[in-house]
Amino acid sequence: MAKLLTIFMLLLVLLQQNQAFNTRTSASQDNSAMYGATQGSLRPQECGGRCTTRCSATAYKKPCMFFCQKCCAKCLCVPPGTYGNKQSCPCYNNWKTKQGGPKCP
Repeated sequence: MAKLLTIFMLLLVLLQQNQAFNTRTSASQDNSAMYGATQGSLRPQECGGRCTTRCSATAYKKPCMFFCQKCCAKCLCVPPGTYGNKQSCPCYNNWKTKQGGPKCP
């Protein structure tokens, strides 16, 4: 009887951990979808608004918007925030200039 109770408790703990993991995973997927950070998650008409947010903190708004919209049109994603976070959108992150620098802001 003690073994059965121990197995039952272990199963209960495992189920709770699995449920917590699924909750965290779905929350992070919802968050990146909200920002259009997963590749291909945006529609082309959403690029303008996402790029406006992405370029809001720079002093070079025109070039930032030009390249952000060009990158968004190709990748259909824009990393969240005004700087960094490019790892959330590999296409956006890996597109380089001829000199090897980052093409997307």
